[in-house]
Amino acid sequence: MLPHEKDNNLALLLASLGISDALLARKALPYHPDARALALAETASNGRQHFMIPAAAEAWQAMKAEAYKDGIVLEIVSAFRDLEEQAQIIRDKQARGMDMEAILTLSAPPGYSEHHTGRAVDINTPGCEEREEPFEHTDAFRWLTAHASRFGFALSYPRGNALGFIYEPWHWFYQPGAQA
Repeated sequence: MLPHEKDNNLALLLASLGISDALLARKALPYHPDARALALAETASNGRQHFMIPAAAEAWQAMKAEAYKDGIVLEIVSAFRDLEEQAQIIRDKQARGMDMEAILTLSAPPGYSEHHTGRAVDINTPGCEEREEPFEHTDAFRWLTAHASRFGFALSYPRGNALGFIYEPWHWFYQPGAQA
């Protein structure tokens, strides 16, 4: 039994998107339930509030402050996303004519996104296009690569990752206990 089959609302949402149980089983993505408690991690310059679980928000703020001391500006592009927000990301890609196999190399289906946990964060830095591979050529990425583990963050989707997602140098995941 797939994890989402225990949640009828999630099963219906996945079915409405055309995401079959067979496709989910073949992709073998880990299930990620929604976070229960969230804290404000950052308010963007456009006023958008980004939430994470309290421990991840605290670690993010400490990491951002430390990076700033080193002359590096880190900004949240996206943090916690609920099931409906994740579903809308899939719908938007479908509306652009993408097939589901291609979509699932770019975005996890609802229920299977690390963003649901409140521990994932998409990061950017000024002057770089959001959620694009050239982020790997920034000082911010080099800083994260060298220092993020001290704060419990790790790159989720390196090149050639086992889950079949594209390389996402901007996507980092807070793992309590992973701190060096």
